Amino acid sequence: MNDPLDTAAGALATVRALCGDGRADAVAPGDLVRLNEAFGILRRAVDAAYLPVAAEIARQSRAELGKDSLARKNGFRTPAAMISTVTGTSTAEALRAITIGESTAPRVALTGEQRPAKHPHVAEALRASLIGTLAAGAIVGLLDRVDVRADAADLDAMEQRLVEAAPGLPLDQLQKLLLRAEAHLDPDGVQPRDDERRSKRALSIHQDRHGMFVFSGRLDPETAAPVTCAIEGIVTGMMRRRDDAIAAGGVGQGEPSTADDRRSVAQMRADALADICRHAIGCTDVPTAPTTTVVVRMTLDQLESGVGAVTIDGSAAPVSAATARRMAADAQIIPCVLGGDSEILDWGRAKRLFTPAQKLAVGERDGGCSSCGLPPHLTVVHHIAWWKRDHGTTDLSNAILLCTTCHHRIHDDGWEIRIDGTGIAAKVWFIPPPWLDAAQSPRLGGRARFDLAA
Repeated sequence: MNDPLDTAAGALATVRALCGDGRADAVAPGDLVRLNEAFGILRRAVDAAYLPVAAEIARQSRAELGKDSLARKNGFRTPAAMISTVTGTSTAEALRAITIGESTAPRVALTGEQRPAKHPHVAEALRASLIGTLAAGAIVGLLDRVDVRADAADLDAMEQRLVEAAPGLPLDQLQKLLLRAEAHLDPDGVQPRDDERRSKRALSIHQDRHGMFVFSGRLDPETAAPVTCAIEGIVTGMMRRRDDAIAAGGVGQGEPSTADDRRSVAQMRADALADICRHAIGCTDVPTAPTTTVVVRMTLDQLESGVGAVTIDGSAAPVSAATARRMAADAQIIPCVLGGDSEILDWGRAKRLFTPAQKLAVGERDGGCSSCGLPPHLTVVHHIAWWKRDHGTTDLSNAILLCTTCHHRIHDDGWEIRIDGTGIAAKVWFIPPPWLDAAQSPRLGGRARFDLAA
């Protein structure tokens, strides 16, 4: 495997070749993509090369060394202060570099025996410049947090799986995987975490000096599920009506959602909350989309026993099966109960266009937008083979969940979509156009890409 400094040197040569005069505005669009990738590799490689340095600075600045501490001899109170001051980073970034450096460096036993790094898979991914320090720090933090409660073999397997999934994922998507990985590694801790989060729920309302009311709150997943689902469902309806009005070249139905509507999404959310509250006091109806639902998915065994961790649409953090069973008793909640072979046993209570039931089924396979991972309520079911042009059928094998942005991008840029397998265990693959990837290497999408439980 290449040394990080060798990788950095190669990436730097690419950067200089593509942008030698330092002017990014003079770079051709195709080269700009390569330049961005080269800078990404360069940054990850430089960070990886520095981690052992940070760990060694910390080792030579141990508190027990007193005045002989490397940091103190150089005028700094702590190694983190020395690193952050010299490198121009924050103390938190310096502490992260030290932690990752110590976790990914080879160890020496008391007997002098050389031992592998505490987190060898993370170390290997860093040396290969596949992940950066933010992703590495998040993975290391999770593994260390559950270390005393999880089996060593399970920890090693999960570390490898997370490292394989992390490249190319934005940090917020990686955090979702980490929450579900924690539930898998420490199932006994799910219920206590539920209880702890629920005890911290709070909402404060006050009026500031400008006369504006300020809402500040934190909600646990169970409390937040109907709140976020209702608000986002109303906002989605507003945006669709506005888009329809713009496409029609005129004014849409209803005062708040016309073609000249200039509200931001944040403003729409505020108006949606007001609509819900007006409805609650009996003033007007709430303009929710008819397909708005909260889906709680669990296995038949979890439904019967109340044991284990399950997932809720709109929440990255898994909740206990006991919490899910309580939620499933609500008439506004749809439980999705799966059998041993992942077949759907029950959808709860609740032809060109896909039906709401079909969207729910596709959502179990795709988990949200198959391309970018947005939650299901921000997506629409689209035909893979177009209904009119390609005579595509309106069934699950020809369906995919996409947000509006990804739908336009995939069609406009010439991407192809392939589904391997059947049912909710099928995998979605996006095949880039030749101008973007000459080899047209398939890229994994859907729940298999964004959801650890897939």
